[in-house]
Amino acid sequence: MLVRDMALLKEWHPVMRSDALGDQPVAVDVLGEKVVVFRTSNGVHAFKDLCIHRGVPLSLGRVDGDELVCAYHGWRYNGCGQCTRIPSLSASQSIPSKAHAFAYECKEARGILWVSLGEPEEGRHPLIDQPLESGHKEIAMGPYTLQAAGPRVIENFLDVSHFMFVHEGLLGDSAFPEIEDYHVHEVNGVLRSDEIVVYQPDPDGTGRGVYSHYVYEVFSPFCAAFTKRSRDSSEFMRLYLAVLPEANNMSTAFMVSERNYMLDEADELFIRFQDKLIEQDRLMLENQKPELLPLDLQAELHLKCDRISIAYRKKLREWGVTFGTE
Repeated sequence: MLVRDMALLKEWHPVMRSDALGDQPVAVDVLGEKVVVFRTSNGVHAFKDLCIHRGVPLSLGRVDGDELVCAYHGWRYNGCGQCTRIPSLSASQSIPSKAHAFAYECKEARGILWVSLGEPEEGRHPLIDQPLESGHKEIAMGPYTLQAAGPRVIENFLDVSHFMFVHEGLLGDSAFPEIEDYHVHEVNGVLRSDEIVVYQPDPDGTGRGVYSHYVYEVFSPFCAAFTKRSRDSSEFMRLYLAVLPEANNMSTAFMVSERNYMLDEADELFIRFQDKLIEQDRLMLENQKPELLPLDLQAELHLKCDRISIAYRKKLREWGVTFGTE
C-alpha cells in the first residue's frame, strides 16, 4: 500500500459508478491498493485483489452464484471472503482456516460504489449517510480521470475566483472578478464558508444569467460540496465532489448533483455541461506546479478570496494527510 494516513484509511472512497459494475468482478486501485469489487444477490463486496493460494488477482476470476471464483485453481469465496470450496481437495479434507480473502468495507450509495480500507466512521459521509432531499432530482456524473493530485482537485473545486477566467461566459465574467470578503467556520468537523456572491452568465448551460450565492463545505480530505442558490429565487442546487486518489499525481473524480428546478430536463444537458467544465479545469490542474499541494502556507501567495482553500490546507495538516501533499 502506498499510504498509511489514518485519516484516509478510515474514509469511504468512490471507486466506480454503480451502473458500471455488471455481473463480473472489476479491479480498482484505492490509495495504491489493488482491490476487486463484485456484486452478488446480497449486495456489493470488495476484497484485496489477491488469491491467498498463489497470488493471482481475483479480478481475473468470475462470479458464480453468490461466490467469487479464482481463475487459477477454482477456489471459491463467499461475500465475506471465506473460502467455501477448493476443487483439488477431496471431499474428506477440510478447507484450511487460513483460506480466506481479505475483505474490505463496501457500500453502494447515490449511484456510486464506495470502499474503505479501514474502519469508517458511520454517519459522517454526506453521500452515504444522508438521503436525497424530497422534491430534488439527482444525477451521478463522471468518473473523470485527472493527472493531478487529489488535494489539488479538491482545492480547484473550492476556488470560486477562477470562474471568471477558466469558465468565462459560463460560471463567471472577467468584467466582474471581485470576490467580497467572507469567512470559513468549522461546525462538527465540517468546514463551511459564508455565502459568496458571483455573477454567472450561464451557470447551468441553459443561457440564463444570474447572481448565484455559493456556500462551500469540506466534509473529509477528498469530499466537498457547494450549495448554490439564485438571488430572489427558491431554486437550489448542490454539487458534491468525491475524489479517489489513485496515486500522488493521479485522481478520479466523481460528482453527484441534486437540484429542485428544471426537473423535467434531460440529465444529459447537465452532464454535458459538467463535462465541459471539467475539461476546462483539466488544463489548469494537469499543469500546476508543484504537482502536490503545499501545506506550508508560505509556499504560495494567498488572498482573502482563498479563505476556504487556506482552511482546507490547514485541515489537511490537522488530519495528518500526506497523500498528494508536500
